[in-house]
Parts: sequence; C-alpha cells; structure tokens
Amino acid sequence: IGCKSSSIQRLGLSSQCEGFSHSQITRLFSRFTSLDKSENGALSREDFQRIPELAINPLGDRIINAFSLKGKKIEDQVNFRGFMRTLAHFRPIEDNEKSKDPREPEPLNSRNNKLLFAFRLYDLDKDDKISREELLQVLRMMVGVNISDEQLGSIADRTIQEADQDGDSSISFTEFQKVLEKVDVEQKMSIRFLH
Repeated sequence: IGCKSSSIQRLGLSSQCEGFSHSQITRLFSRFTSLDKSENGALSREDFQRIPELAINPLGDRIINAFSLKGKKIEDQVNFRGFMRTLAHFRPIEDNEKSKDPREPEPLNSRNNKLLFAFRLYDLDKDDKISREELLQVLRMMVGVNISDEQLGSIADRTIQEADQDGDSSISFTEFQKVLEKVDVEQKMSIRFLH
C-alpha cells in the first residue's frame, strides 16, 4: 500500500478527491493499475472492454464513451483522475452532502448530475435532446433482437409522447428529469465503494 499511496501523492491527489476517502482512492487506484495493461498510466477502450461487467452490458460502449473515449486513437485514453471523476457520479450521496452551501458547485454524485450522466447515455449526437431515432438505437442495444422493430417503434413513440412537454418530438434534459422525478436515482445509480 505504501507504494500505491506514494503513486497517488505523485498524481497530486489529496486524501479527499471527488468525495472519495483516501482508502477508496487507494482501492480505485489499485483497480485502475490492474486494468492498465500497457502500464502507461492511462486506460484505452480495449482496457475498458476487458471489464466483464461492461463486456456483457448492452450499453457497455455507451458507458465506456462516458469516460471520454471517442475512438481507438492513442490520445483517447483516460488517466486516473478522469477515471475517478467519472466513477464519482456513482458515489452514494452522504447525508452531509445533501445540505451543502448552494453557492458551491454541485457534487458529481448529486441527483441532477446522475440524471445528466444517464441522459447523455441516450443523447448519442450530443445535441441536448433525445430523438426518436436515438431512443430506438439505445432500445435496440438493450433488447437486441428479442423485440421487433415495430414494437420498439411503438415503445419509443409512447415514451416520447409521455415525456415531450414542448411538442418538439424529442426529450430535453428538463423533460427527462420530470419523467424520472419519482425514480430513486440514488439507489439505481450508486455503487457502494469500499471504505
């Protein structure tokens, strides 16, 4: 652990970074280095694709893209700070974080930022709207060939009809938030990191 702690200090990370405790950062760094097959201090798309949970997840590629990996170019790699920043979205919200000063920036694991992260998984063209075609693409990723295109189209149409409040035939982030206002995002989008 001493070696890993000094590596973390060399990276310029404090003992509390992105809301993680020092022991959590140490564990994340250990996981990061075990994934870093090229041992260059950065993870490539291929490194992420070796994670079994992502390999079997129908949205695995979309989740990998959330780490800002756009292609297979060498510069499209994620360093430890970027790795930790993305995972911070999935940190459970602690009671002391709920009553923060409104002048401070929202933590990455706030309900709003968790929803924004999820919204971006659907917003494939990054135009801040989920179109029918984008919804269809994500639905196809999730269900594969188990449902006909006609059924998927019906699900997409109904979803947009229920969510679209401004009549533009797409779902904005505000509309996305409204649809999910009763969903327990905290539970569904949290990973219990070891203490």
